[in-house]
Amino acid sequence: MINRRLKFRLLRLLVVIGLSAVFLPNLRDFSRSFAQTKPMNPPIPLGLPADTWDYYVPRKNPMTPAKIELGRKLFFDPRLSADGRISCASCHDPKLAFTDGRATATGIAGRRGARNSPTLLNAMFNTGQFWDGRADKLEDQAVQPLVNLLEMGNGSYDEVVSRLRAIPEYRAEFRSVFGSEARIEFVGLALAAYERTLVSGDAPFDRFVAGDQNAIGEAAKRGFALFRGRARCSRCHTFSDTLPFFTDFNYHNTGVAMNHPNFDKLSRQAYAATETDKAREVIDALAKQEGGQELGRVLITYQVFDIGSYRTPSLRNIALTAPYFHDGSAKTLADVVRFYNEGGRQNINREWDLDALALADDEQRDLVAFLESLTGKMPNTDYLLPEISKSTINGK
Repeated sequence: MINRRLKFRLLRLLVVIGLSAVFLPNLRDFSRSFAQTKPMNPPIPLGLPADTWDYYVPRKNPMTPAKIELGRKLFFDPRLSADGRISCASCHDPKLAFTDGRATATGIAGRRGARNSPTLLNAMFNTGQFWDGRADKLEDQAVQPLVNLLEMGNGSYDEVVSRLRAIPEYRAEFRSVFGSEARIEFVGLALAAYERTLVSGDAPFDRFVAGDQNAIGEAAKRGFALFRGRARCSRCHTFSDTLPFFTDFNYHNTGVAMNHPNFDKLSRQAYAATETDKAREVIDALAKQEGGQELGRVLITYQVFDIGSYRTPSLRNIALTAPYFHDGSAKTLADVVRFYNEGGRQNINREWDLDALALADDEQRDLVAFLESLTGKMPNTDYLLPEISKSTINGK
């Protein structure tokens, strides 16, 4: 009886060992796969909203390690452009705070665009993308440059998708992440997931607000007082505990478009057209003329109050993203402060209360010191991808 029981236990042990040998590797694969598809909740930098990952990430596009990694690869891959030379990172270089350091963007075959490349840092918080707000979501913003003839130069989204489907690595990754072959909407979802990791906070100013009185210097403190007071910067660059981005997410005409010699004539024609039933037809025609892109958001809305208007950019990391304004016409922060100190540039639709400020030179320098205190820590995505090889992170 004892020998029979012993044999039975040995047999059961052998069965368990055998089953473990068969299923344990699969269990590990399952755990790894689950880790790559589980939505992420990375640490939130000091100064950014506590509900960043709950409120600002759409439910239809949860951030997962595998999707982020796919988006990162697409972001740095020049094969997305028609000539195989321009990637998203060409205009949004991590080394330049995800800008390109140029006045206006340079795309395929050296073609020059009409607008400055805005930073992607904290772009997930924007209520509208691009300088004119023509895209509501990062998912839309991410793919539009692919078919812009001045940027990545593809004739259609189908061209991009066909190239991706022909690359074995991407075929496998799209099926792994989305359960399907590549489609343009999946490209947008993956790119947007990666771009949402590009959050930056914990600036000296954030530490100052948190109670560290030594986090910023006396000049920056004086500049902050001016910012909220006589300089009236906070009228458009609003700041609060719930919306700590230094922007009202709105669109304003401060006169920068007047830098183009044709803007005054074109803006007056657009102004007259907005009161007619041919507004869309006329304004679309004006957009094709020399300097037509300077008309700004009116090219999207066809509303008179949007003539020459552009999105109020966040001031976080502003010291890293020169040159400034939608046309890159201000080379330094001192130039920006000087422009507003003079009241912008008058035109048919300039903000009505944008008057000269009469700030002294030392007050202008204090404002610059404050703006420099808004430089935060750069994003590090290593911790987002615990189960994925990190050898390719950050464009390597």
